[in-house]
Amino acid sequence: MKRILVLLGLVVVVVLALVFATRGSSDKEGGITLVPVARGTIVDKALATGQIEPVQEIQVKSQISGIVQTCFVDVGDAVAEGDRLLEIVPNPTPLELTEAERSAELAEIGFHRAEAEHQRVRSIWESGLISRDEYDAAVEAYDGARVERELAGERLDLIREGKFQQGTKKVDSVIRSPAAGTVLQRFVDPGDPVVPLTSFQAGTELLAIADMDRLIFEGTVDEIDVGKLEVGLPVRIHVGALPDVAITGTLARIAPKATVEDGSTLFDVEVSIDERGEATLRAGYSANADIIINEKSDVLLVPERLLLFEGEKVFVEVPGEETGDEPVRRELTIGLSDGLQAEILSGLEEGEMVVQRPPREI
Repeated sequence: MKRILVLLGLVVVVVLALVFATRGSSDKEGGITLVPVARGTIVDKALATGQIEPVQEIQVKSQISGIVQTCFVDVGDAVAEGDRLLEIVPNPTPLELTEAERSAELAEIGFHRAEAEHQRVRSIWESGLISRDEYDAAVEAYDGARVERELAGERLDLIREGKFQQGTKKVDSVIRSPAAGTVLQRFVDPGDPVVPLTSFQAGTELLAIADMDRLIFEGTVDEIDVGKLEVGLPVRIHVGALPDVAITGTLARIAPKATVEDGSTLFDVEVSIDERGEATLRAGYSANADIIINEKSDVLLVPERLLLFEGEKVFVEVPGEETGDEPVRRELTIGLSDGLQAEILSGLEEGEMVVQRPPREI
């Protein structure tokens, strides 16, 4: 029995020693710490999320229908204005070709008839046997028949050959680049059918071309921050695919109307890219942009979590005069804040210590 009591007593002593040791260690680790007041840089900014896009993206379409015969360029190729992009071979149905041929024949017959009538009326008019109005009507009919013949011939050439030329006006089956740039996308391959662009249909999209030297950032800003923004503010752009590249720009446009996405009210913004160094930017890169509203360097800073707010007054706790004294409150005047740190305008000096209490247990 004595041995059992002695063993139980030893166990109780060991357990109490461990408890007190653990409590003391916990109090020491979770006790009051001191944070020095230091100088640094503070930035008030608004965050925009979006992507890199070209200033203008040109959609290339055809004016004639047919089949893609040859592709002269591929995605990523640089092209100059007027360079060949694609060649379209006409592929009319038998009915379309037959109708065009017969229309051309009828137009030719109508022209010859109008020409003969014009010659007859002209000789009579020169003899003074008809009025000027009758002669002008014959001339008008002759000119109309001539235009109809030319139109029918051009339509037949387009359907049969895919090209025609009338004076300086030229239409052919080779699609040429309307501007200099880089081929971003090619939507067709040899053998694909092509529908022309007309007043009644959008037409087949063949290629997308853009000048990759002129890029912008397009994104959205939350409505909370948009009231602080104005055109001309500096912007720092961070591209996820290029983490080590510094890209700067200028806020160029703020949308006057908001859009709602997933319950959030957002405003579109556009940033012109001013400097990108040697980085190769690609259209569609995801990016974040810091729109700099205000920035201050070499100012006194204090972590905002240490501030105590009472009405319009702001306080911090500083150590007591003697070791072991309770911390005392000191009123501050703060300036710019970025949510993590606050600028100290008065109340503390560089190097002074501010009390940081342990987080409260819930």
